[in-house]
Amino acid sequence: MLSYSFKKYKPYYNENLKLALPIVVSQLGHTLVHMADGIIVGHFAGTVQLAAVSLVNSLFMLILVLGLGISYGLTPLIAQANGSKDYEKCGKLLANSILINFIFAVILVVLVYLVSFTLINHLGQSADVVEHAKPYLRLMGVSIIPLMIFQSFKQFTEGLGFTKQAMSISIWGNIVNIIFGIIFVKGMFGIEPMGVRGVGYATLIDRVAMAIAMGAYVFNSKRFIPYLTHFAFKAINFKKIKEIIKLGAPVAMQYSFEISAFSGAGIMIGTIGKVEQASHFTALSLAAFTYMLASGIASAATIKTGHNYGGKKFVDLRHSAIASYHVVLLFMGFTAILFMGANQFLPYIFTDDKMVVGLAAQLLIIAGFFQLFDGTQVVGLGILRGIGDVNIPTFITFLSYWVVGIPLGYYVGIYHGVGVKGIWYGLTFGLLAASILLFWRFQVLSKKLNQFN
Repeated sequence: MLSYSFKKYKPYYNENLKLALPIVVSQLGHTLVHMADGIIVGHFAGTVQLAAVSLVNSLFMLILVLGLGISYGLTPLIAQANGSKDYEKCGKLLANSILINFIFAVILVVLVYLVSFTLINHLGQSADVVEHAKPYLRLMGVSIIPLMIFQSFKQFTEGLGFTKQAMSISIWGNIVNIIFGIIFVKGMFGIEPMGVRGVGYATLIDRVAMAIAMGAYVFNSKRFIPYLTHFAFKAINFKKIKEIIKLGAPVAMQYSFEISAFSGAGIMIGTIGKVEQASHFTALSLAAFTYMLASGIASAATIKTGHNYGGKKFVDLRHSAIASYHVVLLFMGFTAILFMGANQFLPYIFTDDKMVVGLAAQLLIIAGFFQLFDGTQVVGLGILRGIGDVNIPTFITFLSYWVVGIPLGYYVGIYHGVGVKGIWYGLTFGLLAASILLFWRFQVLSKKLNQFN
């Protein structure tokens, strides 16, 4: 039975991994920016400024995921159009996506500035943490514009199955971010030490460079000529915009419900203390790193599902999707063991503060438990997105994180005084609920599609 099962899924493992691995590296870019910022600040600027990075990360990601979700709406549409050989539609979708992403980016920058001037002062956070957080948050806000332009080209190329260039650009972008971050934070080559502001400037430079590089690649590569024949800003029309937003808006809400739950948890933890906040950021950054592994697999699942759905290959769709579940379980099972086995050592990547390290080590044990749930829920979302099913999954994410996760975390962590670990217990149950419900939704839809073969 096991041998037959492996033979059955082996071709899909190979296809999915070949597509997923470059996306995984590229997806890690978003997390590595924040992770690198935390490492640099934690070692060169101290615990208070590391707590400021944690606060900004909680607020900024809450806003950024709205834009990222909108941009992700392009990928399944491109994959479906490519699967049905409609190359003209691909070029038109790209033109409309660039406009949508730019407009949303501007709106999100304004929102970030409103938060930095008003809301951040009323969250019950330590005054010195807030003082350091404000300029960093504003710089991160401006960086949304080049990031969203980069996303347009990235989601276009990945929807067509070309994933390696975005990976390469993300790698080089993160190297640039780390080099400039160290120079600016520490103060080198005659530059005055900037502290946490330095990583904000480094991130902005990094994202501008990445947007330019990705755009140059798309417009100068011969492989995209058939798709760009009908690319023109005169191709922008309300029908295409509506089509992208119809998929992208629910995806944005899905990401928003999940990320806002973790952001809300971070803000709750910030009311407990600076050490707890820095510990939360340290453990969550490591968990977010592994989440991006799963997110890359989920993006590949979206592409393969969309391609099979567009080509009406429903048996392949189901087998490929199940293979994606197998792959993510293997990946996240390994990281769960890593977190539990090395929980006393991994926090030192971010800080030498013994109190932060000790508490973060305890949180990594909990993170080890929710790895499998986190991986399977994001793959479930990716598969359903490829089919074009986004509304019910959006409700599932809201139910899981804001009806189960956050209330349970508040009840255990704050009301009963268990603290940061109690809040993390709530998040774990939220991820478990999402994982189960999304898999159930996939089973129902994929079996229904198979009836048409």
